[in-house]
Amino acid sequence: MLDIFRGLKNLIKVSHVHIDSTIFRLHYTFTVMCLLAFSLIVTTRQYVGNPIDCVHTKDIPEDVLNTYCWIHSTYTIPSAFWKRIGIDVAHPGIDKTVDPEERRYVKYYQWVCFCLFFQAILFYIPRWLWKNWEAGKIQALMMDLDLGIISEVEKRQKKKLLLDYLYSNLKNHNFWAYRYFFCELLALINVIGQMFLLDRFFDGTFLTFGIEVMSFADRDQEDRIDPMVYIFPRMTKCTFHKFGTSGEIEKHDALCILPLNIFNEKIYIFLWFWMLSLGALTFLVVVYRVLIIFSGGFRSYLLKIRYRRVKNECIEIIMDKTVVGDWFLLYLLGQNVDPVIFKDVLHELAKKLGYRSKDMIDT
Repeated sequence: MLDIFRGLKNLIKVSHVHIDSTIFRLHYTFTVMCLLAFSLIVTTRQYVGNPIDCVHTKDIPEDVLNTYCWIHSTYTIPSAFWKRIGIDVAHPGIDKTVDPEERRYVKYYQWVCFCLFFQAILFYIPRWLWKNWEAGKIQALMMDLDLGIISEVEKRQKKKLLLDYLYSNLKNHNFWAYRYFFCELLALINVIGQMFLLDRFFDGTFLTFGIEVMSFADRDQEDRIDPMVYIFPRMTKCTFHKFGTSGEIEKHDALCILPLNIFNEKIYIFLWFWMLSLGALTFLVVVYRVLIIFSGGFRSYLLKIRYRRVKNECIEIIMDKTVVGDWFLLYLLGQNVDPVIFKDVLHELAKKLGYRSKDMIDT
């Protein structure tokens, strides 16, 4: 099975140049990798088996019946889930059809692999947008200053180039930063939208799926239906019509087993909890960004606790003379540049902005 995922290993490789937050990276690395892996699993018969197997009669070839029921979908009887297994009904959701309107058709299994792949694309879109908008700015400004061990002459030259860029481009990075904040907001919208998309995909049962699974064990035996079996039935019914020898329509009732749903139920219960957790974390990140945009004091505080080598007075004067876009650029540079070099750059920038101190160079 490892061969299946070998082509996905590049997705979990995080670049040494950090241009986004950890939560944002979860969207386009771990989540995309999981969705693509799930999409591959459900299409691999070696591990899943036949997606559908129906009990057939001699009048209908097995392949014909399986293909027909797969294409035209199968169905269950919702009221049969409440009946006693082995006494009233043979399997959950399997019973004789009294009212054809009562049938609950199971159609999604034909589209699961495509839906998972489409979800992976949607999760990667914010990353793709930001990568194009960021355009390698952080890596260009780093100039190998993340290494730390470089000659003093080269270090001095590169620090001067970085310092000159920062000073001459103050207050010119707002639009650049806001595009990243938009990508984080887009990631939140994507998670919430996909929850509702899956709810529509599963006929209004996905939003409460995880809650139903957790509460299933606490219910009385007589009052509970396994939500996994209800949404992802293992046994379903299929009706096949054909002409008889005299031209009359014959109806063949078939019982079908869906081995694929054993995997589907595990996949979507994981996605329910993961997307809920990821959505909550991304929402907190968006709130955090709102505070950053509207509170200069909060931006200053974040730099002070994140980069303790830099003098507080230097941070304060830099924050007084800059805007949120400059703060975001400095914050990202601090994550990528050697800490000692970053400290020197900020101290020199503060000097250029008017800070005066006899002990500017300190450790």
